[in-house]
Amino acid sequence: MELQKPNTYKYEAASLVGFVQQLASNILPHGYWFYCMGVVPDSKCLDQVDRKLLTKYQIAISRQQRARRKAEGQANLHYLRLGRIWILLATHGKHRYFELEANHIRDCRKVPIQVGGYSISVKPGGVLRTNDEHRPVTSDPKMRVRVQISRERFRELLYYFQEISCRRNIESLSSELYSIPYEPYAPVRRQLLTVVRKVNEKRQQAGLDKLPYTVLRYQRTIVKPFERAE
Repeated sequence: MELQKPNTYKYEAASLVGFVQQLASNILPHGYWFYCMGVVPDSKCLDQVDRKLLTKYQIAISRQQRARRKAEGQANLHYLRLGRIWILLATHGKHRYFELEANHIRDCRKVPIQVGGYSISVKPGGVLRTNDEHRPVTSDPKMRVRVQISRERFRELLYYFQEISCRRNIESLSSELYSIPYEPYAPVRRQLLTVVRKVNEKRQQAGLDKLPYTVLRYQRTIVKPFERAE
């Protein structure tokens, strides 16, 4: 199988935001659910590891080749790296990857991808929204990517803001909440709304003014995953 030239297949994310965005928007929605992750040791050359994995698993192929492999019941793979953290992801199908990495492969529908304080998984879509009150509620048949703050990191944030909720003024709390370094994907927004609600409960008990929910950031920063910001 003819591989693309090395510089045509992009895999090195320039930032954590770009790494998560590439997974959530461009890889996982297309069925690349079977993953294994690792860290390149300091003693190893990143370029050599990249070339080895790209060649070993025939990853740098064209869209046409991916479509043909899918039609033949074979799996396709993607490779993504952030610094020394790397991840391989595969679709359903036949591939030597499933044999060689059998002990390390996880299904992100069952075991979320953990990176940089994020937890990324694929779950059933839940309930479809409708503007017609007479239309019965239906289930969303699609699998959706879910990006949220990891459980451990969320607990740390919750405990921290509850601890300082009555010791800081509104301006200071608002600044810290707005600066929380997690992109506000829908599940992240719900988690942070919980933080604000818990902070307000503490402040109300102490007779202090409550925070408005506008202290949170609601718009994600969209980046070019493989280009470093100026």
